[in-house]
Amino acid sequence: MVVEERTVDRKLPMYVLWGATLAVAGVIGWRATGPTTASAPTQPQPAAHLPPPTRSPITPVPENVPLDSRKVVLGEHLFHEPGLSLDGTISCATCHDLEAGGDDGKRVSTGVGGAEGELNAPTVLNSGFNFRQFWDGRAATLEEQVDGPLRHPAEMANSWEKVLAFLATKPDYARDFGAAYSDGITQANLRDALATYERSLITPNSRLDRWLRGDVAALSETEIDGYRLFVQVGCAACHQGVNVGGNMFQQMGHAREYFAGKPEKPADLGRFNVTGDPADKHKFKVPSLRNVELTAPYLHDGSADTLEQVVHIMASYQVGQTLQDDEVAEVVAFLRTLTGESPPSR
Repeated sequence: MVVEERTVDRKLPMYVLWGATLAVAGVIGWRATGPTTASAPTQPQPAAHLPPPTRSPITPVPENVPLDSRKVVLGEHLFHEPGLSLDGTISCATCHDLEAGGDDGKRVSTGVGGAEGELNAPTVLNSGFNFRQFWDGRAATLEEQVDGPLRHPAEMANSWEKVLAFLATKPDYARDFGAAYSDGITQANLRDALATYERSLITPNSRLDRWLRGDVAALSETEIDGYRLFVQVGCAACHQGVNVGGNMFQQMGHAREYFAGKPEKPADLGRFNVTGDPADKHKFKVPSLRNVELTAPYLHDGSADTLEQVVHIMASYQVGQTLQDDEVAEVVAFLRTLTGESPPSR
């Protein structure tokens, strides 16, 4: 049997031309076999045994990243250390649960004293592949990012002076810092250890990655249809690369005004809060879609509860398209193939 190539019979706006070009160059570069189904199956489909495109806007997560194991182990201890917070109740892992997708599953996170933040906690998994950190990109590196939660009054609410004094009282930390760094416990070394550990939190070998590497049995027809639609409609213009995002800023409401008629909070201004440039209003770092099925709720404010809901929203406001429910189901099926292997605990 022969599967016809899927096409999207709609006019694409110019700002998704890049994504559409990739679709032509790569996604429709293979010939499929078997009839295309328009709706999500009620039972899991068998693998499609279809080869990947010759070119893809998404690249697989590397299977390992070379890092200093002493710093990784020390960083893991620090990541789970509640003593970094002012009252000893909040650790990095409180808001970034590695067993639950690398975030906390809340609309916004809760810090010291029950204080609520303003933004949805992004996943820490694969964060080393992001070009900047935080929704507004105010930290250029993972090392620089450490300062944010540690000192923020709605998160750890602490100071560097108190954190370093706390660590100095712990013989295990004095030993481990001494083993990893010639100058022992310092602010720079704490930043480096945490950032090194976070760079180790990769999730390789998702089913999509295996398919892109040539495992033709890794995806079902529905999942491949969802991948092709994801690229053809223009989602891949922003969600691409190794992290399927995380490598550019984009305005929320690129095709249609998203914030019109809504009460605007300071956090909604996004990148503008960093640069003061009016052109940066409502711009955010494009989030990674790796492991996205595990990281609900979605969007910068946690206002979307399900993948189906957020796909409808992003199709409408970002690429100016109205997807039918069966198309959304295909895209969601594809997004679920981005779940990779959990990083090991050391």
